[in-house]
Amino acid sequence: MKSHRTASPSRQRGLSFIGVILIGLLAVAAFAIGGQSIPVFLEAHAIQKAITKAAREQSTVAAIRADFDRAAAIDDISTISGKDLDVSKRGDKVVVRAKYSREIALAGPAYLVFRFDMQSE
Repeated sequence: MKSHRTASPSRQRGLSFIGVILIGLLAVAAFAIGGQSIPVFLEAHAIQKAITKAAREQSTVAAIRADFDRAAAIDDISTISGKDLDVSKRGDKVVVRAKYSREIALAGPAYLVFRFDMQSE
């Protein structure tokens, strides 16, 4: 006579259906927020590159702002423009600073806000 062994509930392992649904919802939320955040960081990188180049190649405020606007047209920078830049001198070096924020609407009244404060090197 063969006896069949059944697994006791305490020995079973794994996720419940509700656990799988919750993990799926968290993964979808993370991908949605990440997907909307990537363009923000790509634009921030383009802005940093443009202000560094403008500070290195130009010496007057008007020329720096015009150079930034040309780079913004090429790199599709729409958050800030040349008039938003703070241009100053530190010794004999020109320092260009860009300070701005971007918002991403999440759901209802909830927003994700990115604040950037960058300057030329």
